[in-house]
Amino acid sequence: MRVKLIVPSGVLVEQPAAKLVAEARNGSFCLLPRHVDFAAALVPGILTLTADDGTETFFAIDEGLLVKRGENVRVSTWNALQDKLGELKQAVLEQFREQDEQEQAARLALDRLEANLVQQVLDWDGRRYG
Repeated sequence: MRVKLIVPSGVLVEQPAAKLVAEARNGSFCLLPRHVDFAAALVPGILTLTADDGTETFFAIDEGLLVKRGENVRVSTWNALQDKLGELKQAVLEQFREQDEQEQAARLALDRLEANLVQQVLDWDGRRYG
């Protein structure tokens, strides 16, 4: 099979695989080259690609979609990290911590914008009736 892992910034990896293991909403599954065409909604977890020589490559992935059609497998996800299996947990935690900080900063900026808008409406309304 030819597996292409796609994230919003582009193609993270494109490589042949003899086996793919991933997790969907209804559980873990395995794809082999002669598997029927298949589509699945993926949940956050570990995606494992096994090469013909038995070498495994691990990816921590976010929610996404997997589509197998013939020899081609496309995996599209919001986030993916490639690392050794033992180091993926730490890498994922660090990335999630960074995303949490960015999301908190964005929420704070939105809160400020909302407060500013409310203040402007109150000021305008006060001038209108004052």
